Amino acid sequence: QGVLNPIIGYGIQGAIWYQGEANATRAKQYQDLFPLMIDTWRKAWGQGDFSFYWVSLADYKDEISEPAAADWAELREAQTLTMSKLANTGEAIITDLGEAHDIHPRNKQDVAKRLARWALAKNYGYDQLVYRSPIYKSHEVDGNRVIITFDHVGGGLDTHDVRGVLGFTVAGADQKFYHAEAKIEGRDKVIVWSSEVDEPVAVRYAWANNPICNLQNRSHLPVTPFRTDTWKGITEGVFIR
Repeated sequence: QGVLNPIIGYGIQGAIWYQGEANATRAKQYQDLFPLMIDTWRKAWGQGDFSFYWVSLADYKDEISEPAAADWAELREAQTLTMSKLANTGEAIITDLGEAHDIHPRNKQDVAKRLARWALAKNYGYDQLVYRSPIYKSHEVDGNRVIITFDHVGGGLDTHDVRGVLGFTVAGADQKFYHAEAKIEGRDKVIVWSSEVDEPVAVRYAWANNPICNLQNRSHLPVTPFRTDTWKGITEGVFIR
């Protein structure tokens, strides 16, 4: 009441939002709460669907060696899903800017620059600017390999170091994930496989609290974390009223 009410009604171009850490343990609920909040703001202002851009959760907590469930990954998913629910929304991916033991990473400048790309491209006429991170589009299974196609790749997919593509895991019908090998194919595809999984049915990327991942586009915007499955997560059924 004391923060928003005094400014509701003033003309605005849009809003930016950087929050979500406190909701990570109930990330499934955030799939409803976050778009509801945005919709509530827009109705309160009465100025239509003004732009609403946010920051996806950074990489945080200790890195782990084996694939595992992660509430921060589920919260990032909730944020990303909001773009498909509400028009004129967007997110800045910062899984390369976090700090394992500081929930508030110090590098705010690059966070701001990634948000600014959205505003410049969508609100201020710089429509040739690469403004969003690559995002999962589709996949197909070819034997023991999965071919992932991405949208919004800009000049093409790349990695931010020389270690090869990191961050993918793959699972069969038993829902047990293993670290996967991966290679970039052309501008917009990545081929993923694991010697541990003969018949893959699901792929995840950067699915961890602090993911070890390095896929990006050539404008240095990290690929959006994703999963191809809809298996039950660890925050499903966790609510607060």
